[in-house]
Amino acid sequence: MKTHLLAAALALAPALALAETSSFKIDSAHTQTTFAVRHLVISTVRGEFSKVEGSAVIDDADLTKSSVQASIDVASVNTREPKRDTHLKSADFFDAEKFPKITFKSTKVEKAGEGALKVTGDLTIRGVTKSVVLDVTGPTKEIKDGWGMTRRGLSATTKVNRKDFGVSWSSMIEAGPVVGDEITILIEAELIKDQPAKK
Repeated sequence: MKTHLLAAALALAPALALAETSSFKIDSAHTQTTFAVRHLVISTVRGEFSKVEGSAVIDDADLTKSSVQASIDVASVNTREPKRDTHLKSADFFDAEKFPKITFKSTKVEKAGEGALKVTGDLTIRGVTKSVVLDVTGPTKEIKDGWGMTRRGLSATTKVNRKDFGVSWSSMIEAGPVVGDEITILIEAELIKDQPAKK
């Protein structure tokens, strides 16, 4: 009898493990990817990329086994100033025509306290890939929206030096550089759980 119970438990183990792992897609309409940079030394200019897509695999049994990947449309940059946006898309900055996407792919996930994670991954801008660490809050618990879709949310932030990625244009005034080197990135992401295929 014990042998049969053990065999049954072993047979169920893979299914139980899979039940803890869920796949999600980034909901671009409810996700904000924003950045901030010092301007003329005295103020901070903020902007966003309005088009982002990607996916995440969340393992609730062991969040360190989770993963995420995302792709940002560089041409969707918006700082509320059309001339500045055009300049940001030019070869002086992101060179959107040659490098239309900014991408991130996680390589390691670590716990960083209650409800917090550190997600290390490869960030690629202008064809240059560097390892960065995102400080993540979440993911939240699953909820059902009004249409029966399962959703979760998370927040992530990091800081990078734009010159590390070849985004090096600037000019100098008496007080210092027109554009600062350090970029603060903030992501507020909403995720939609993949639906099982209909038979």
